[in-house]
Amino acid sequence: MSDPGLEQAIQAAGSISELARRINVSQPSLSNWTRVPSGRVVAVEGATGVPRAVLRPDLYASTAALHETDASRAREYALLANLLLRAPDERLLTRVAKLRGDASALGTAHAALADAASSATADAVEREFFDLFIGVGRGELLPYASYYLTGFLHERPLARLREDLAALGIERVEGQAEPEDHAGILCEIMSGLIVGPFAAPLESQRRIFDRHLAPWLDRFFADLESARDGRFYRHVGSTGHVFVDIEREAFALQA
Repeated sequence: MSDPGLEQAIQAAGSISELARRINVSQPSLSNWTRVPSGRVVAVEGATGVPRAVLRPDLYASTAALHETDASRAREYALLANLLLRAPDERLLTRVAKLRGDASALGTAHAALADAASSATADAVEREFFDLFIGVGRGELLPYASYYLTGFLHERPLARLREDLAALGIERVEGQAEPEDHAGILCEIMSGLIVGPFAAPLESQRRIFDRHLAPWLDRFFADLESARDGRFYRHVGSTGHVFVDIEREAFALQA
């Protein structure tokens, strides 16, 4: 195994098996990687703290070369993706606890999220994640566009999303259990559209946002804010709710 980005990720996790566990892939599958697949970069970054530009320098330009607003947008989407796709471990909670806020609505949400992370334990948040999104039979919330828009899973909103992603050359990652209309995967896709590997013009970003996030994601985050089983995650909901509103307004102005 010679790819330096992959080697650094494994070293940061402690072992191949631990990295596989953190990103929810099988150890044999990960052992066959020659480098981090493009569709797994955001997940590996969140699980290990190794920057995406180190994991896949061929795909990710340094965020310093991006306009700061775009870099901030990409980081926000990546943060939400990492928190929605899996329960954060102690490493990620420590990183979230270092968030700094200002007087803005998003800054205030960040400060509250950081406070919640600093007082949470990985075991408690893992139980919360299970109750919210998995549950015995089903969790309290179903974070899927199809469910929010039709009341059922795997419906037409998912098919439309797949059509639009295919037009951008984005394909489902082998072994990915969740459908693409999962809130976390949509945030991951938006991050990728901003900084790569799916880097796309602003108009393409706006199209994906308007068609596949704007119609429902703010409602999901509002539900997460008030979820019965949400303690740490109510602050994830507040952060996501504020951020989606900012994105909606910004895209409307640009249009």
